Amino acid sequence: MNGNQEHPHADDPQRSPLRVIDRLVSAVNDHDLDALTACFADDYVNITPAHPARSFTGVDQVRQNWRTIFESLPDIQTSVVSAAIDGQVVWTEWEHRGTGRDGSAKLLRGVVIFTVGTERITGARFFLEPVDDDARGVTAALTHQLDR
Repeated sequence: MNGNQEHPHADDPQRSPLRVIDRLVSAVNDHDLDALTACFADDYVNITPAHPARSFTGVDQVRQNWRTIFESLPDIQTSVVSAAIDGQVVWTEWEHRGTGRDGSAKLLRGVVIFTVGTERITGARFFLEPVDDDARGVTAALTHQLDR
């Protein structure tokens, strides 16, 4: 993971919330559901501003979501493209790659803004989406979005 190495505590494992994000990345790449859910507080709150009905509270939903992801994308691998921290808030840019059960390539990219408590993620604002490979340029895509 690329972190904000200029932050005064970025390399301090006792004080850096990046340590929790590193554990999360490893758990996803190892497909370790228990290690993954251990990264989240029991009362974790996920807010999905672009899709409000997808917001949820609780680590049980995290487990259910990732169980489905691991079953649907059995070779999923993830990386954090960049990260910056401000206190207990970690801004992360993600990329998820995998192959669907039908053999199709899947690619998701976006930003997740985490709040990290003591050793666990307590909240997130989630902006991760499938990559749209539509060949339309920006003007046509914008017009399409505004005409919906």
